[in-house]
Amino acid sequence: MRACCLKLCRLLVVVVTLPLSLLGMAGFGALYHRRLFPLLADTITVSYNDKVHKLKRELFRNAATFADSSGTLRLLEIGCGSGANFRFYPDGCTVTCTDPNPGFERYLRRNMDANKHVTFERFLVLSGEELRGVRDESVDVVVCTLVLCSVRNAREVLREARRVLRKGGAFYFLEHVVSDSASWIYVCQFIFEPLWCFLGDGCKVTKATWKDLESAGFSQLHIRHVDVLEVSPMIRPHILGYSIK
Repeated sequence: MRACCLKLCRLLVVVVTLPLSLLGMAGFGALYHRRLFPLLADTITVSYNDKVHKLKRELFRNAATFADSSGTLRLLEIGCGSGANFRFYPDGCTVTCTDPNPGFERYLRRNMDANKHVTFERFLVLSGEELRGVRDESVDVVVCTLVLCSVRNAREVLREARRVLRKGGAFYFLEHVVSDSASWIYVCQFIFEPLWCFLGDGCKVTKATWKDLESAGFSQLHIRHVDVLEVSPMIRPHILGYSIK
């Protein structure tokens, strides 16, 4: 009975969002994706960063230890968005950024100008599932935060991350995930996901991303499950940590 009620409520949300879907097919979707969503995401990111500041500091605390023998840390960020993570990166690291949305580049460069402690190498308009132009085993660290919720195939993104990482390199992640199925948060996630997905440019809130990480083939996985109480209940459950190739 509970499952049927949840599906019915979700269907009602789908019906309510149908006009938005039609607008998307009529061309508004492309405008929102390229123009409005980067602006919206940049604005929200400022607030989100304030709320997870301590978590991100802890997450990237040991990133410098993965530098190569020359002491240089080559870092690739998948789905960099507006560059919300730059302030947390180690001094002197070299950063290559990828994102499938070219609309983020203006915000990305603004954050690069504000974070002179890192060296910006290049920005590539690429999806996480296909990092063409990035050589095999060419980076020491790959970063992926609030990205696996939106990609078409998380396992393909992780496969590409492993490909470009050198042996012994690290994959850092911070993602919101699905809540326990018995919780009221899960009820909200399941029912309102269609609307959230549209407004969030494909972001899904019912993904059990830790399962993809566990099966990705890394030699080590260091993962924490935390609740970020300061953010919307829809994205309150998080995982963070790093995997070693």
